Amino acid sequence: MAEASFSSDQKRRIKAAIEEAELNTSGEIRVHLENHCKSENVLDRAAQVFAQLKMHETEARNGVLIYMAVKDHRFAIIGDGGINAQVEEDFWDITKEKMLKHFKTGDLTQGLVDGILCAGERLKEFFPYQKDDINELSDDISFGKN
Repeated sequence: MAEASFSSDQKRRIKAAIEEAELNTSGEIRVHLENHCKSENVLDRAAQVFAQLKMHETEARNGVLIYMAVKDHRFAIIGDGGINAQVEEDFWDITKEKMLKHFKTGDLTQGLVDGILCAGERLKEFFPYQKDDINELSDDISFGKN
C-alpha cells in the first residue's frame, strides 16, 4: 500500500500542511495516495477518486484533490466546478511545478507539502477564508488499496 511509503512523521507533515492551507481559504484540500494509477489517464483516475471521496459535495464546489500514484510516478491536481468556473485554465501549473521540483529529487513529502500550501495561497484569492467556515472534508490523507 502507498501508506507504507510515508512515515508517521511525513503523514503528520502532510496533514498539517492541509490544515495550514485551509486557514487561508474556504477551499477544501484533500490528498489521495496509491501505488498505481488504475487508469491510463492520470486525470481520469483523479476524477474517479474525487467522486469516490464525495469532494463534489462542498457547498461552494471548491474542493481540490492532489492525487498521486507513488510507484507509477504520476500525479494530478483537480478542482471542482466552483473553482474551474472562476480560474484561468493553467491555474494549477504553478502548483504542479513547485511539486515536481521536489518529486524529481525524490522528496515526495516536501513536494506534497509545498503543493498543498501553494494551492491554499492560490485559492485564497477566489475563495477567501470565512469566519463561519466549516471544514466540510476530512484533512486526513486517503490511501488506495493498491
